[in-house]
Amino acid sequence: MPLVLTSIFVMGWEIGAEPWGLWPKMPEIMMEFFHHLLPVFATYMLFVIGAPYLKSLLRFIKYRVANMDTLVGIGTLTAFLFSFIITAFENSLSGYINTEQSYYDVTIVVIGFITLGKYLEARFKLKTGEAIEKLMGFQAKTATVLRDNEEIEIPIDEVIEGDIVIVKPGQKIPVDGIISEGESSIDESMITGESIPVDKKVGDSVIGGTMNKHGSFMMKAEQIGTETVLAQIIKMVEEAQGSKAPIERMADKASSVFVPVVLALAALTFFAWLIIGSVYIPFNQSLSLALVSFVGILVIACPCAMGLATPTAVIVGVGKAAQNGILIKNAENLEKLEKINYVVFDKTGTITYGKPEVVDVVPVDDISEKKLIQLISSLEKKSEHPLGQAIVKKAESLNISFLSVENFKAVEGKGVKGKIDEKHYIAGNLKLAQEIELELDENIIESLTSEGKTPVFFAEGKTVLGYFAIADTIKENAKAVIDKLHKLGIKTALLTGDHILTAQHIANKAGIDTIIAEVLPKEKAGKIQELQNQGFSVAMVGDGINDAPALATADVGIAMGTGTDVAIESAGITLLGGNIMKLPQAIRLSKQTMSVIRQNLFWAFIYNILGIPVAAGLLYPFFGILLSPAVAGGAMAFSSVSVVLNSLRLKMKKL
Repeated sequence: MPLVLTSIFVMGWEIGAEPWGLWPKMPEIMMEFFHHLLPVFATYMLFVIGAPYLKSLLRFIKYRVANMDTLVGIGTLTAFLFSFIITAFENSLSGYINTEQSYYDVTIVVIGFITLGKYLEARFKLKTGEAIEKLMGFQAKTATVLRDNEEIEIPIDEVIEGDIVIVKPGQKIPVDGIISEGESSIDESMITGESIPVDKKVGDSVIGGTMNKHGSFMMKAEQIGTETVLAQIIKMVEEAQGSKAPIERMADKASSVFVPVVLALAALTFFAWLIIGSVYIPFNQSLSLALVSFVGILVIACPCAMGLATPTAVIVGVGKAAQNGILIKNAENLEKLEKINYVVFDKTGTITYGKPEVVDVVPVDDISEKKLIQLISSLEKKSEHPLGQAIVKKAESLNISFLSVENFKAVEGKGVKGKIDEKHYIAGNLKLAQEIELELDENIIESLTSEGKTPVFFAEGKTVLGYFAIADTIKENAKAVIDKLHKLGIKTALLTGDHILTAQHIANKAGIDTIIAEVLPKEKAGKIQELQNQGFSVAMVGDGINDAPALATADVGIAMGTGTDVAIESAGITLLGGNIMKLPQAIRLSKQTMSVIRQNLFWAFIYNILGIPVAAGLLYPFFGILLSPAVAGGAMAFSSVSVVLNSLRLKMKKL
């Protein structure tokens, strides 16, 4: 910096004295002193501080590949060599050109300003990566484990799967696991963004990095090292921050074309001033203008700001999302989310809590309610379907024993079949009843579905033995989320395998526009494609269990990440903690980030579009204005820093 400030002092004095006449010319003795000092400064700045730019120039000569640094290298080396030739052959050249004017100061100030700009840029870019540092800060350093009936404190990386870990009040939970003894309330805000502690008891899962608030408990280590939720989140955020959005790829292509064009334009300008300019003005003056214009164009055209416009905004946006419980897989999903105009919701676990319960049991004829529950739960015990599990839980709550089942078969998305005591039984939804031509009581079905309940029949052969009504509670904030989406101009749809009347009841309560009901899991992706074919940009929100194909088919797949399930492959975005309120926040963040990217690109391009003609001397014949290369270097550094600062504004925006 002292070299740069010295050069600015000399340049400022010269410009202020001539041609502006603001103060007297520099005393001869001072001028002579700086005349000998500046070449030394310039040599150090070019070949030591500016070495990366010269290396870039050598790569250009060797491989014909130019980048931003190539422009700076050519410009500063040209100014230095011209000045060196004047210094070395001053007497011989004095009759042809103005040997009193050298450009060592240009070399010093341009490299100084650009290096300063890169330093500030690097400092600010570190701030954009604070989200990763903050996440890493949540990791515990040690853990207290029970080994040979003794409590010992060990480094976190020595914990092994199956260890019994002791967690006391105020401590960070070291790894992911399941509580085996005790209970407590856990602050999971670093994962979910929710500040209210969550009560945990024996059998509940806990996440490494979260804070134990009150009680003491023991837990069994389940996921350690890179397998923990926090490690997965950090990995996803790092990958997303390093990824490129489509808009950035376009900017990269523009820059790759831009650099050779600028080189050609600078050369053309140099020869134009040298040849055409010498017709109207003295040769030594036209040579000076040619050189200043050549260097000025190369420096001011350096598209550093363009190169920073997108990645800095993506880094800040993805980091802010992670801090708010929103995991974005890559920059492409962040960009696509801004364009979404239709959001399709799966019902179970998304609009509802995903904890279905048996609310009504309707036996037919003489069978008892207990016997009916015993028979159907024995079948459903072999099923993994949420409705089947709800029936099993009902039986367990009544301490009903299960019977032996033979020839069990699950009918995908419809129900189950099996043999108990040599009798054939079948349980399922209305689609399965239609498929086997089983006659159901329409009054019972309509009564249950109109209340938003899902009916399940149970039959022996062609004889219906009873009906079960299963209901799932709508999330308290579901309607608020839908209202926010509507305010953003986004249409909504409910996509479910439920009966149309059940779906209608849920959709009406939540305020959802469209209902797509009685759809099998394998048909969901097709329904998404139908909306896309109508010209909509579609986001699918689901739990990632039976709707993975639909999540993958949608323009943006959004998964409800619950418990330790954060890296859902088929989803581009994961809402941690299954918090649906994060959805409008994610969309707003996407819009804010893309707005900042466009602002950055606009100002970066405008800076070049306006700066290049001025640097080329377009205004000189009319107003005597010519952009100094040193000023161009300062402007370029300022533009890069301003782009980074604009990206950092995202941190302060409200979601």
